[in-house]
Amino acid sequence: MLTVTDNALKQIQIAKKESNAETMALRIAARFTNDKHIEYTMGFDEQKESDEVVKINDILIIVDKNSQGLLEDATMDYVEYEPENFKFIFLNPLDPQYVAPKTAANTAKKKAE
Repeated sequence: MLTVTDNALKQIQIAKKESNAETMALRIAARFTNDKHIEYTMGFDEQKESDEVVKINDILIIVDKNSQGLLEDATMDYVEYEPENFKFIFLNPLDPQYVAPKTAANTAKKKAE
């Protein structure tokens, strides 16, 4: 299942508090676009019966059945994309446009179980 870095977990916690969504899970979805790369969406949501649910620390992450296979080996991180511009990114070897990071020195990863 999806791997989430410590940086991403911290930012999810911040977003939950700022959105008054402490009781909600984070839904992550993935799909292939027309040009064959993977597009990701996420937001706080309620769990549905067909969702896969994983708990990392005290954060619930839900993934619908259609997205599960696309997120299997993906890593979600929160990085400084440009100076003082931070965002969530997904590193996914299943994406044809994936480029492996040059170093693995970002942060420790927490594997969803």
